[in-house]
Amino acid sequence: MLERLALFVCLLCILFPSANLAESDRKPNVILIYADDLGIGMLSHYGQEIVNTPHIDRLAEEGISFNNYYGGVFCAPARWSLLTGMHDGRRGGWSQNKAGLPILRDSGEISEEEYQKRMEEHKANSLPIPPQEVLLGQVGQMAGYKTAQFGKLDRGFLTWHERVKRHGWDFYEGYYDHQRCHGFYPPYLWRNGERFELEGNDDPTCAKMTEAGDEPVGSGGKTYSQNVFIEGILKYIRENKDESFFLYHPTQLPHGPVAIPEIHPDFVDDERLSLAEKKYASMVKMLDDHVGLIMEELKKQGIDEKTIVLFTSDNGHEMYYGPKSTYKKQQTVEGEKLNFTDKKWRTSEIGDVFDGAAGRAGMKRSGFQGGIQCPMIVRWPGKIEEGSETDLLTSHYDFLATLADIGGVPVPEGKDGISYLPTLLGEDQEETHDFVVVNNNNTFMGSSVVIERDGWKLIQTNRKTGEVQLYNILADNEERENLEAKYPEIVDSLSKILIRELNSERPDL
Repeated sequence: MLERLALFVCLLCILFPSANLAESDRKPNVILIYADDLGIGMLSHYGQEIVNTPHIDRLAEEGISFNNYYGGVFCAPARWSLLTGMHDGRRGGWSQNKAGLPILRDSGEISEEEYQKRMEEHKANSLPIPPQEVLLGQVGQMAGYKTAQFGKLDRGFLTWHERVKRHGWDFYEGYYDHQRCHGFYPPYLWRNGERFELEGNDDPTCAKMTEAGDEPVGSGGKTYSQNVFIEGILKYIRENKDESFFLYHPTQLPHGPVAIPEIHPDFVDDERLSLAEKKYASMVKMLDDHVGLIMEELKKQGIDEKTIVLFTSDNGHEMYYGPKSTYKKQQTVEGEKLNFTDKKWRTSEIGDVFDGAAGRAGMKRSGFQGGIQCPMIVRWPGKIEEGSETDLLTSHYDFLATLADIGGVPVPEGKDGISYLPTLLGEDQEETHDFVVVNNNNTFMGSSVVIERDGWKLIQTNRKTGEVQLYNILADNEERENLEAKYPEIVDSLSKILIRELNSERPDL
């Protein structure tokens, strides 16, 4: 089966021999920077006032900002959607495997022999990848790109070498286990199937901090994972400047618990911020600084104008500081009970010093806008109109189709995504979504969602009883006016779509 897939890939590469194009016709490099739990309100481009993000802002100033863009409600389904090109209501979208097995081995809780036995069981029980499935990295390969991934490998939660290669990555460096990603000082990481040790790090949990975030700055180890990744990315750009490449960087930043080698100078003396908030702000600043380093390296190597850079985040905002506990309790800091009607939980109203969701209701794990609306900024010199914006309805699962379109190869049949390349180029976007779907098995602040192209959004507020709410997010992005009673026909139409799409078969298989 795998041999047949490999033959398919080879045939496509022959039919679309992009690697042999003349330099003037060379395909643009593509770099996708995929932040972790970064709320749209944490970027100064979208209104953040405490944390300044000039490098990401510059991407927007020199490129295009998507204002109607959606990810998942949390890590694994969002990454599954990105890598498969399917909405996460499809079967398999929420079938992530279990993490943590390497930590048990590294801490001595189980023996190496027991680890190997349980790892084989883990591989056998993880959702298999069908032979005919085509994933994001493979689309890059089909287009003639060299493909590379740095950071949180695979979709979640525990992967291994053969599986990462099956996803289509020629080169990779990072974490196999997403539970280890909750710490920033891993004793070791993986590069192309080979384990490499990190100096000065010896904690099996990778120095995962407490939710309070009050540990001393720089504690946990000597080698910070994000510094390893940015060094690897810059090295990769230098070594591959003469070839077309697709580089995917699923960073840990700014996922918590908070940990940082040093507080950024911008926040050292900021009396508005607690220690945990200073750490978190410094993590966002590091992410922005790393974007700046990548852009600087592209210019140094003379490939800045030959490279498309995209910046987004997997899901909505998450708090690793301050009044985080109020979210699951659905109450204010004073203990007042909140609801889904006139008193929704909002970062702007519960004491979040950053207002990371920028006034939107909910955050990570919620189907309200604060949990699913993500930044998407794309820069492509000479091709994208500088400082432009679009309200085009788009989602993570559109990127696979867009990469195929950029690379000049057909979109694999049956994918849910639609290429937004015409929008990037300022051309008519003839093919658009009738709707996008975001699945959500969580229930404490809204479940699954369907959003229609004209802005109508249906959200399940109680899956068991069938209660829903209706908003028009193009007119009311903060979801303050539930229009369910006024437009029963729209509620009925969108409800039918959602029922049909959730747990639906995958047409690409």
